[in-house]
Amino acid sequence: MRAVLIKDGKGPVENLYLGEAATPTPGPGQVLVKIKAFGLNGMDIVQREGKYPPPAGSSSILGVEFAGHISALGADTSVWKVDDEVLGLAGGVSASLHPRRMMRSDGAIVLVIQGAYAEYIVLPASHIIRKPSHLSWVEAASIPETFLTAYQALILCSDLRKGGDVLVHAGASGVGVSAIQLARFFGARTVTATASTQEKLDWLLSLPFGATHVANYKTEDFSETVKKATDNKGVDVLIDFVGKSHWKRNIESLAIDGHMTMLAMLSGKTCHLDSMLTLTGWKALRLTQTSHLFYTNGFVYKVPPFDRALLRTKPT
Repeated sequence: MRAVLIKDGKGPVENLYLGEAATPTPGPGQVLVKIKAFGLNGMDIVQREGKYPPPAGSSSILGVEFAGHISALGADTSVWKVDDEVLGLAGGVSASLHPRRMMRSDGAIVLVIQGAYAEYIVLPASHIIRKPSHLSWVEAASIPETFLTAYQALILCSDLRKGGDVLVHAGASGVGVSAIQLARFFGARTVTATASTQEKLDWLLSLPFGATHVANYKTEDFSETVKKATDNKGVDVLIDFVGKSHWKRNIESLAIDGHMTMLAMLSGKTCHLDSMLTLTGWKALRLTQTSHLFYTNGFVYKVPPFDRALLRTKPT
């Protein structure tokens, strides 16, 4: 099959080329999908640069999201048939950073590490869904990585309820835009989004199901914007990608019993909490990093994925 490969295994975008790779064969509980469109994500760029090298023996093909139709079926995949139109999420080379462990119908755990920059992909049948007929192939391929991540953060981790207030950082990113629109779809009262330029902020306000309030995190205190938008209550759900540099204002932005879900920690993973808690007072918070849930009940914990002991402090 044809696939987008990387000359020398890593490098600048000029190192990408269209080459040949072995066509995979579906095993038990797996499907072979002929790809019609795949998505480009930030992780693909970082992986192509060699910053997330793939595990030994894994595929070097990039790509984590795609849309296409089923070309062949492995055993125990009776729910699907050949030519079904689907969209799905694959491991890609990102398996080296966040391995995608998927359960087959027989209960076995498998690791999907082939990427979507190819004509075909094999993956567990449990990790595809039917493509809505009104979506184009390109539209369908843009859903899995961003919208499913946003859904996980807002609904599964943060338990967003109708009438709640939401703050989304990196509002103009793929996951940010998805989270804003999903929050509005699920009935959020206000959705405040942050970004770094006025152009991005204006665009976020103009989107269908776009942000209701915005703040430039470089020139404004977004916690003040949140307080004005929520009548000083704070947000019930906060989706953060930044970490350390936003920590204090994040705490100030949260309502009592608010939920903060950390999707990344781009500015750093470690915070000194004592002085911050003295300033912000006693709050019961729930901090989550997608699949790891910590109830704090007045204490603030260092957020996973840290292997060292969790840090716990409380205000004096």
